[in-house]
Amino acid sequence: MLDLQNKHIVLGLTGGIACYKAAELCRALIKQGASVQVVMTESATQFITAVTMQALSNRAVYVSQWDAREPNNMAHINLSREADAILIAPASADFMAKLLHGRADDLLSLMCLARPVSEVPLILAPAMNREMWVNPATQRNVAQLTQDGALVLDVGQGDQACGETGDGRMLEPDDIVQDLIATFQPKLLAGHKVLVTAGPTYEAIDPVRGITNLSSGKMGFAMARAAYEAGANVTLIAGPVHLPTPRGVQRIDVRSATDMHSAVLSQVADASVFVATAAVADWRVAKVAEQKIKKTAQGNTPDLQFTENPDILGEVAQTARARNGELFCVGFAAESHDLQKHAQAKREKKGVPLLVGNIGPATFGSDENALLLVDAQDTQEIPQANKLDLARKLVTEIAQRIKI
Repeated sequence: MLDLQNKHIVLGLTGGIACYKAAELCRALIKQGASVQVVMTESATQFITAVTMQALSNRAVYVSQWDAREPNNMAHINLSREADAILIAPASADFMAKLLHGRADDLLSLMCLARPVSEVPLILAPAMNREMWVNPATQRNVAQLTQDGALVLDVGQGDQACGETGDGRMLEPDDIVQDLIATFQPKLLAGHKVLVTAGPTYEAIDPVRGITNLSSGKMGFAMARAAYEAGANVTLIAGPVHLPTPRGVQRIDVRSATDMHSAVLSQVADASVFVATAAVADWRVAKVAEQKIKKTAQGNTPDLQFTENPDILGEVAQTARARNGELFCVGFAAESHDLQKHAQAKREKKGVPLLVGNIGPATFGSDENALLLVDAQDTQEIPQANKLDLARKLVTEIAQRIKI
């Protein structure tokens, strides 16, 4: 997916050791389909050269407001009018203070001041020493810049170039790119709290064996990211998977179906949308062996007795009906055959307004999927596509069906 296809990003660099990350950030933006125009302060050129950024962006780098390459000698106007967004990374404490007061004594600050505020978003990725970051003056500046309409990203935590450890590191390039992509997504779920379940569950047989399934969790993680991009407050309850947590999403890790059941019930009271993408085991072993079950000399197989797991979606759907429309439930059905028949039957059984069906063996572990949306009126096929793209389409469907 090229989430920044046809987007023109002005990447501003201010003075700071984090400029070394700007090289990777520039490449990441271009890999997402963006064109990148780099603008540097004089201080930034002390940490990384304009030659490096020109080679990576394939565009001449601007440093001076007196650059004569522009026919009208108004680089600050031309560059800001061409941009779909201005991203300052790294944004130093000094530069943020300058923006706050409307000072414009170099090309980058002048361009930020001259940008059409309602059309060109300004995103700042701070980078500084931990004491500078927590200084009351910096925190006041961050708060005021946010109130003025800039998007000030959070900072990373860890070792710093000065030898100290703490908050203040610039976010990693992939995190910044995710936040930039999110700025271009419609805020269809702004003000909503979305609860998502994802991945498989694991039902122990003994301390070393268990029953699970092939769900990778990728669709649920894509749903969590898409909901966050749409402006929602998102909590993701994940079964045992090895996937990075999407930016801005609160994650709760669980193992078994009963663990997931407890986690969902602890969170659902505050939710306005519940999306159950998890492939929850229908049964668990009634009595888990305390020690590893050994083979016998006679070759006898163990006698396993099963009991049914809680119906998470069914319980939440019942709660939703009692809340009279304040909670919208979306179920998922992973089937192996007769998808439409089984999906319609599951929607009616669970009592949910929207059921999303897919063929499990064809999608488990894959980055792509194809969906069948089933509601009380109709069915709708969404052709195979990247799971994040499908998640964004599903967010649109949800937003159209709930009371905003």
